[in-house]
Amino acid sequence: MTELRITTALIVALSTGATIAHAEAGGDAERGATLFRQCSGCHQVGEGAVNRVGPHLNGIFDRPAAESEGFRYSNGLQRAAAGGLVWNYESLDAYIQDPRALVSQTRMSFRGMDDQQERDDVLAYLRLYSDNPQDIPESAPTAVAVDHEVAPEILAIVGDPAYGEYLSGECTSCHQASGAATGIPSITHWPAEDFVVAMHAYKGGVRAHPVMQMMAQRLSNEEIAALAAYFEDVD
Repeated sequence: MTELRITTALIVALSTGATIAHAEAGGDAERGATLFRQCSGCHQVGEGAVNRVGPHLNGIFDRPAAESEGFRYSNGLQRAAAGGLVWNYESLDAYIQDPRALVSQTRMSFRGMDDQQERDDVLAYLRLYSDNPQDIPESAPTAVAVDHEVAPEILAIVGDPAYGEYLSGECTSCHQASGAATGIPSITHWPAEDFVVAMHAYKGGVRAHPVMQMMAQRLSNEEIAALAAYFEDVD
């Protein structure tokens, strides 16, 4: 994750009598407070929290992405926000698990949290600082978490840009080859690996966009690599 020390927020919560207990979201908020220390170098939450290396996380549930006032977001997160990303239980869970799979070119250096219970605990803790997190389920998610890790052998495929150009017609029927991002996010000049990770996230259902999920399912690993190579250096 991304922002300064959160220990002061914890001290304030405890000194004012706030109770950190097992939340109804299937997570343990007290354990989540401990786990959140991994994030506290960049993010603050709680009374007096401010933007630092990353945005503060007060009121994060139900908040559209890239809307913490005064914070300068990465192009990748702004692009995701333009595409309609809202921070709810599912999107936060996916982002904490693997930030780059959900948001290409995010500046967040956190490598991800693989354990579902740990993510539940962190989200239960963050829930304490959101006024109306209606999208939090009353029990832990029963669905098996989607495995959106991209195998090294897939990332190692060298795409053919000429073949990618041949395949790109369906992409450019919506995305502008010029790189303009009017209405629909740009996909030009993405690093090829980021493109591949994003497409496999759609394939695995991590990125929730029905049209993109359908398109990604139709593409082979070689075709995704070819498109990635083409759009990385497209003029």
